Amino acid sequence: MTTEFDLGALLAERGAERYELHSKHLNHQLPRMLHTIGFDKVYERAEGAHFWDADGNDYLDMLAGFGVMGLGRHHPVVRKALHDVLDAGLADLTRFDCQPLPGLLAERLLAHSPHLDRVFFGNSGTEAVETALKFARRATGRQRVLYCEHSFHGLTTGSLSVNGEEGFRDGFAPLLPDTAVPLGDLDALARELKKGDVAALIVEPVQGKGVHETPPGYLRAAQELLHRHKALLIADEVQTGLGRTGDFYAYQHEAGVEPDLVCVAKALSGGYVPVSATLGKDWIFKKVYSSIDRVLVHSASFGSNAQAMAAGLAVLSVMENEQTVAHVRTVGDLLKSRLAALTDKYELLADVRGRGLMIGIEFGRPKSLKLRGRWTMLQAARKGLFAQMVVVPLLQRHRILTQVSGDHLEVIKLIPPLVIDEADVDRFVDAFTAVMDDAHGGGLMWDFGKTLVKQAVANR
Repeated sequence: MTTEFDLGALLAERGAERYELHSKHLNHQLPRMLHTIGFDKVYERAEGAHFWDADGNDYLDMLAGFGVMGLGRHHPVVRKALHDVLDAGLADLTRFDCQPLPGLLAERLLAHSPHLDRVFFGNSGTEAVETALKFARRATGRQRVLYCEHSFHGLTTGSLSVNGEEGFRDGFAPLLPDTAVPLGDLDALARELKKGDVAALIVEPVQGKGVHETPPGYLRAAQELLHRHKALLIADEVQTGLGRTGDFYAYQHEAGVEPDLVCVAKALSGGYVPVSATLGKDWIFKKVYSSIDRVLVHSASFGSNAQAMAAGLAVLSVMENEQTVAHVRTVGDLLKSRLAALTDKYELLADVRGRGLMIGIEFGRPKSLKLRGRWTMLQAARKGLFAQMVVVPLLQRHRILTQVSGDHLEVIKLIPPLVIDEADVDRFVDAFTAVMDDAHGGGLMWDFGKTLVKQAVANR
């Protein structure tokens, strides 16, 4: 008996129901939010850093699927690798053999991580963090993990326990007994370490929420403090890794930093197959897998599957052959410098910061009386509304997709595909300039702002 399944026919028949299906069967608040802010678009296809709708209009992607689409969408090398691995018909996931692809990907990934020795492959960023937390506890024999205020490390229970944003934690207690310290505060770190029960500090070299870098010298000093107290440094590179900040890892911007465990995900997937990697030192892995009877003490059912490994190998091959990291440094510097030059022109533009193609644009209280009154109106309703006022016209008028960097933040975060070029930079800066001109001139943006205020008040 032959079973037929026609995906194209299914999409042609039911694709127009996408928002209704989501409202009925999935997270009902997502389509509600998209309808409210006018983000309920219907994208038909995508390539590289661009989408197209049914009318053929192109949209510039400055979000990269929250960083997953490092090489953009549908990179031909990654597509071919996936076709090849499917056509190979490998005996995958037997669980009781050693396939070549996981070892090959680990070897290639470790070549960019010279002080690390072994890799555990999982399926997501939060799973990479969960692995690092478990490994740190097992290796040190201690339970408590320190994390930085306003950090984001995932939403499963362990990673949520080291999540520095209360909005994500609310309603899910009790969590693990972990402790927050201010980002960059070595004295606070030292005080906690003196208690003798700390297994590790987990830190994003550049925080996704607000796009805040660790202060110069902090990571190396923290590493020395941790090792002095026999605790570990975990670098969460889920979003910042694989070239995002202009080095292969963001911690490599600071000399002498050698984390004990590193978490990688997102861009390693090529945007196709979920994959994560937790890289660590040999002695840590040998503490976890300490005997034959502990061979499966930590594992993942879909970890190391052939499709994910093929995607990861293809991504690293593209990055090396196309010199992606060097490209990110060049284009990221261009984008950041052009945006930073606008801070003197627009009083609502407070700061431009970040590294490579991870850039934060922060808005702040203006000086002029007229603008200050409008700013105060928005802030009284809900902090973060002005940034949302910028994001919406960027999409609706200029067909550029961006995001507010976190709840109650007046910051837009740019994390575009690493393949954007100078023409894309020109397009974004021109659009952003037009939106800021409107904001300072009292145009249509402020009418939309009143709508946001009403919505914020109604949701209280």
